[in-house]
Amino acid sequence: MRDLVLFSLIVLAGTGGELCMSRAMQRVGGVASFDPAQIVRVVRRGLGQPWMWAGVSMMALAFFALLGALSIYNVSFVVPVTALSYIAGALGGIFFLDERVTFWRWMGVLLVAVGVTLVVLGKG
Repeated sequence: MRDLVLFSLIVLAGTGGELCMSRAMQRVGGVASFDPAQIVRVVRRGLGQPWMWAGVSMMALAFFALLGALSIYNVSFVVPVTALSYIAGALGGIFFLDERVTFWRWMGVLLVAVGVTLVVLGKG
């Protein structure tokens, strides 16, 4: 049960944080030039977005869950299993950000899922 909680937190909170930050930056807009004043304006606008703070909080939670997992398991197991975030990211992109995920991206996600499955099966 502990394993499921740790890895779920890593994958879901980490990916959720990235999705929230992406939504915040879509609202803020991009940097048109690398003028320091423009960068400061974009950063200020980003810090004013609630989605940004939700994303940072979720990513912090995922980071501490990752530290917990690394204190229990070998890095050669933890890092590949956290690649499940690619699947969560593709699904989140579709349902949360209204993105279009192409056939070839899905094939890449499928390859990652197969790789994670092999790593988990090899743990025993």
